[in-house]
Amino acid sequence: MVGFKNRYLVMEVFVDPNKDFSLDEPVIITQFNLSKAIKDSILTNFGECGLASSTNSFQVKYVNPITKVCIFRTSREEYQKVWAAITMVRSIGNCPVVFNLLDLSGSIKACKKAALKCDESKFEQYKLSAGERLPADADQRMQNCLEKIKALEH
Repeated sequence: MVGFKNRYLVMEVFVDPNKDFSLDEPVIITQFNLSKAIKDSILTNFGECGLASSTNSFQVKYVNPITKVCIFRTSREEYQKVWAAITMVRSIGNCPVVFNLLDLSGSIKACKKAALKCDESKFEQYKLSAGERLPADADQRMQNCLEKIKALEH
């Protein structure tokens, strides 16, 4: 019996820096928010049939709210449709966003490696840009996120 063939997409989410967060709560990137935005995009752009065929295997495997790096799993047959739908997502909640593909892989192992490398470098940039305004628990939260990546399985 042949195993189910998946594709894993490592992406980063760019939140619009020009958005005035003092008026609203800043958007928190979660698995639920991402999943809903992408499924809505699939429905809008590919219809109910496209949504039904792609949601069977679609899953948000990992999200780091600090570095905004995320991992999506989808079937090998549907990954291009999901990728296109992700590209067409323009906002999560009321916050404009843009997605950037960092890695596309057929195995979770290679995907974890790429996500770890990106997460670590982005967190170093975050620490440098935050400077003294860095929250006291930021290192602990980041370590928790890195542990989640290392624990990922199919």
